[in-house]
Amino acid sequence: MARSPCDLRLLLLAAAAAFIYIQVRLFATQSHYADRLAAAEKSENQCTSQLKSLIDQVSMQQEKIVALEEMKIQQDEERGQLMILIQDLEKRSVQKLLNKNVVPVAAVVIMACNRPDYLERTVESILKYQTSVASKFPLFISQDGTNGAVKKKALDYKQITYMQHVDLEPVRTERPGELTAYYKIAKHYRWALDELFIKHNFSRVIILEDDMEIAPDFFDYFEAAAKLLDSDKTIMAVSSWNDNGQKQFVNDPKALYRSDFFPGLGWMLTKSTWIELSPKWHLTYWDDWVRLKEVHGNRQFIRPEICRTYNFGKHGSSLGQFFEQYLEPIKLNDVHIDWNSEDLSYLGEDNFVTKFGKEVASATPLHGSDAVLKAHNMAADVRIQYNDQEDFERIARQFGIFEEWKDGIPRTAYKGVVVFRYNSSPRRVFLVSPDSLHQLGV
Repeated sequence: MARSPCDLRLLLLAAAAAFIYIQVRLFATQSHYADRLAAAEKSENQCTSQLKSLIDQVSMQQEKIVALEEMKIQQDEERGQLMILIQDLEKRSVQKLLNKNVVPVAAVVIMACNRPDYLERTVESILKYQTSVASKFPLFISQDGTNGAVKKKALDYKQITYMQHVDLEPVRTERPGELTAYYKIAKHYRWALDELFIKHNFSRVIILEDDMEIAPDFFDYFEAAAKLLDSDKTIMAVSSWNDNGQKQFVNDPKALYRSDFFPGLGWMLTKSTWIELSPKWHLTYWDDWVRLKEVHGNRQFIRPEICRTYNFGKHGSSLGQFFEQYLEPIKLNDVHIDWNSEDLSYLGEDNFVTKFGKEVASATPLHGSDAVLKAHNMAADVRIQYNDQEDFERIARQFGIFEEWKDGIPRTAYKGVVVFRYNSSPRRVFLVSPDSLHQLGV
C-alpha cells in the first residue's frame, strides 16, 4: 500500500531530528575531550616547568656541595698545617721547660674545660710551690673544648705548656638520659695522657683538676712516692687524697696507707700502667672503672691520712654532689714534711700487711648495737666489725664517714678495713669486715 506524502515527510523529519541530535552529541563530546586535552596540556606544561625548576635547584645544590667540599679540603689542609705548627710549638715549649741536666719526676697536668676562675685559683696554688721544682715537675694545662676565656687564661702563664683537645663528634651515651659530660671527660683524659706518655714520653704523670689547691709538701710527697711506684709493682697509683680526710677524722700528717679503693683527685701513675689502661679505657665514669677489681687486679693505691689536695669545686659536672658534707670539710695539709728523708719501706706489701695487721689486732674490739656509743668513751684505738654493706653503712652513718662502696669495696678500705681518727685525736677507729683479720694474717 503506497505511503502518503505526509508519512514521508514525517519520516524525513524524524531522520533529520535524529541526525541533528547525533551531531549535537558529537559536538558536545568533542568539546568535552578538547577541554580535557587542553587541561592535560596545561598540567603537562606546569609539570615541565616544575621539573625544570627542580633540576635548576638540584644543580645549584650540587654546585654548593662542590664548593663546600672544596672549602672542607682547604680547611683540612689549613688544619693540618696548624696542627703541625701547634705540635712544633708544644715541642719547643716542652723543651724549654725541661732542664737537660734534670730528669723529670713527673709531668703535672691540670685538666680544664670551661671554668677560667677555677683554673686561675688552681694554677696560682700550684705555682706557689712548683716554681722552685719546675724542672722536676713540668706543668701542663689540657683544655677540653674551645672556651675562649679558659684558653686565654691558660696562655697567660708562659711557664706552662698549653694543650687543647677539640672533639666535634656527637656523644653517644650507653644508656638514655646519661650525662654526656662524663663521656667527654673520659675521652679528654685518655687523649691528654696519651699525649704526655706517648707523644712526650714522660715516665710518670700527676693528674690534677681545675678545682684543686695543693699542700706545701705536694711535690716532695710525689717525688718520694715515685720511688715506690718504680720499685713495687703491687702499687697501681699514688694519690694525694683521702675520702675520709675531713678535719675530725685525721691527725697525723706523716701517715700513709695502702688502699684497695682508688681515691683519684690528684694522683700519679707510670707510663707502663698507662700503656696497660689506654687501649681499654672506659667510655665514661673512668674513675669508677679503675675501681673495678677486674681493672686494678691485686694492686693497691697509696693514700695519705691528711690530703695533699683540696677540692673547692662546688660547681661542675658532678653538680656539687657530696660537696658540703664530704669535700668542703676536708683538711688540707699545712705542715711541710721532708718526704725524701722519711723511710717509706713500711708501705711495701709484706711490710704493710704485717704492720697494719698488728695495729688492727691490738685495737680494743667493741661489740653490740651500741658499739659506736662505746667508742666515744674509749681512750685507745677501737675495732668494730660490720657484717655486710648494709651494716657498714649504718655504722659509717653514725660516725659521719663515707658510706659508699664500689665493686664490693668501701671507700679507703684495705683488706676490708676502714680506718679514721676519732675527733682529730691520735685515737683510731678500725671498721673491719668478718674476713679482715684473716686477710691480714692475724
